[in-house]
Amino acid sequence: MSLTGTPFLCTAVVLSVVALILPLALWSRMRGPRPLRAAARVLMLLFAQGTAVTLVFVLVNNQNNLYDTWGDLLGTGNHVQRAADLGRDGTGGIPVGRLPRVRQTFRPVGGPGMRAAGPVRVTQLKGRVSGVNAEVYVWLPPQYDDPAYRHHEFPVVELLPGYPGSAKAWFGSLHAAEQLLPLMRDGRVAPFVLVAPRTNLLPGVDTGCANIPGRVNADSWLSIDVPKMVKDNFRVQPAPRGWAVAGYSAGAHCAVKLAVAHPDRYRAAVSMSGYNDPIGERDSLAARTPALRAANNPYLLLRTAATPPPVALYLSGQPGDGYQAGMALESAAEAPTTVRVVFLPRSAGGHTMALWRPQVTTVFRWLTLQLGQGQAKGRDTSVAGAATPPSPSSAGSTHAAPASGTASRAGAARTP
Repeated sequence: MSLTGTPFLCTAVVLSVVALILPLALWSRMRGPRPLRAAARVLMLLFAQGTAVTLVFVLVNNQNNLYDTWGDLLGTGNHVQRAADLGRDGTGGIPVGRLPRVRQTFRPVGGPGMRAAGPVRVTQLKGRVSGVNAEVYVWLPPQYDDPAYRHHEFPVVELLPGYPGSAKAWFGSLHAAEQLLPLMRDGRVAPFVLVAPRTNLLPGVDTGCANIPGRVNADSWLSIDVPKMVKDNFRVQPAPRGWAVAGYSAGAHCAVKLAVAHPDRYRAAVSMSGYNDPIGERDSLAARTPALRAANNPYLLLRTAATPPPVALYLSGQPGDGYQAGMALESAAEAPTTVRVVFLPRSAGGHTMALWRPQVTTVFRWLTLQLGQGQAKGRDTSVAGAATPPSPSSAGSTHAAPASGTASRAGAARTP
């Protein structure tokens, strides 16, 4: 039975109702020795508590798209077939442009938000470069099947969730396609192809979107295998001109890191409540050694770049949760890199879906400008937003809670 399916939810509801009725019906009718009656009543209470907790978990999980499968929940899911040393550029010397075309079969996905704005499709992709075998979700804009656009190539945005988190969260919890559909139809937002690849690749740890020989090649999965599959199966623009990456929480860190590290693959990145130092996620593999932390810290990558990357960055956050990280990147950026930092007051909410959901339309209007009209020099003021008050720059930021917004965790280091 699927963890996120309707049958499991219905089963949890039925069991909760049964667990409530049993004590009411049998509590005073039980017969036998006193120890036996006491044990039976304790079991009924434990059953009631267990079913109640299960039902709450199922509702929260379905609402926030934290765990897709039982393997994700139990920490047994492994989507890495191999993790060879692919070198600095993440290709392992493989001429990616000469690889055979990747032909995939897609099927519609069920569940909350998956069909509200046209079908979300999914395919199981075996990454030829990364060695990752995982699902990729794709949503096509309303113009894609319009005969007037039959020769049109569409821009692409890769969407990355937090940790723990499901790639479906952008369509379910954040309602991205549902929010963007009317804006795309009337021309206020470009008709983007939305691509959401799995980022939870190893049991019990966050990959940090890093390449770590012997463990995982998450960077190559996201920036090479997934884009190649999309280009081979859909009418999309070439990279980097028509490609961007966006994320929230741990996915926000990944989005900025991928764009800064690979300006030949992405033109823009969006970070909502992100951080720079990988240690911002305590379970991140990229935070295990000083060398990995430095190699996956976009602040350090910007500051030490021999040539500033031609990328545009949009970063939003609250005090201690993404804002300082954005200011740090702005302080390190030099043209042609542009940085837009949006300050969100604490009154806007915490580190939750409720904070990120209203930002979807704003960031896609910004992406429309960046991918459709080129990039401005210096500080980017293309999208109106809240005032950005002075604040000490920092290379890191402190989280209030994980992607679910349901628990606290230690703050990240504020030094590069």
